[in-house]
Amino acid sequence: MHLVTRALVGTAVTGAAALAYSAGFEVRSFRLRRVTVPVLAPGQAPLRVLQITDLHMTPGQHRKQEWVRRLADLKPDLVIDTGDNLAHLEAVPSVLHALEPLLALPGAFVLGSNDIYAPVPKNPAKYLRPDTGERAHSQELPWRDLRDGMASAGWADLTNARGRVKVGAREVELVGVDDPHIWRDRYDAVEGPPADDVDLSFGVVHAPYHRVVDRMAADGLPLVLAGHTHGGQLRIPFYGALVSNCDLDPRRARGLSRHTDSTLLHVSAGLGTSPYTPFRFACPPEATLLTLVAG
Repeated sequence: MHLVTRALVGTAVTGAAALAYSAGFEVRSFRLRRVTVPVLAPGQAPLRVLQITDLHMTPGQHRKQEWVRRLADLKPDLVIDTGDNLAHLEAVPSVLHALEPLLALPGAFVLGSNDIYAPVPKNPAKYLRPDTGERAHSQELPWRDLRDGMASAGWADLTNARGRVKVGAREVELVGVDDPHIWRDRYDAVEGPPADDVDLSFGVVHAPYHRVVDRMAADGLPLVLAGHTHGGQLRIPFYGALVSNCDLDPRRARGLSRHTDSTLLHVSAGLGTSPYTPFRFACPPEATLLTLVAG
């Protein structure tokens, strides 16, 4: 066989194998990532926060649903859902089934664009081009049913709102906005420094755009939790993410990073993908258990 032909065949085989791995194995290889976050005041006991994001659930994803249900065995002190739970018109019962054991715990949530609108096919190359700010929306999903299901269980709805959650003997203040990716954030409605009568305040947002995270940091919030990026979804080993799908540096598309001298940002790579791009590479789906400790 001609050397060039052999090289082309080898490249094709390697590409096909990588595609099969990313779609057939890694996208279902759910992981729990553990992170220690030094943000508590001196003398406070550790606080264990479970972050769930970007489920992008469809009704047939039973393995994902059962994996999420088992996260309750971790017995976290607080659960934060940072949005994009839905990927199907009939997925609300599946999401609430997956979250059911966790809804018995103190919790809070924001929604993402994919909770509001059904997914649409997109050219993956679009993510490599500059973001024009334009968004293609499909039909509206039953996001109100999802919101009501979580709120009726006692979780705080942080849609452009401040909420307080009692976690044991501690009072935690949470500052949230609607999804900046589709321009629904209204930070003016929640702006201001942390309350004086709480043990901890932190921010919650689906997509970690600078216009929101910068203001949360300027208001003195020591921690912001976000999702949306899928960790880049397709990462290059030893390099990292090529894109973050927002204006955050791709190097910060997954994990804990310092946003300012006094504010940390944690971005979870999440547990799902769009049904139209069901691939992950070097970026397994994840939930995160953050142990907040004195800093």
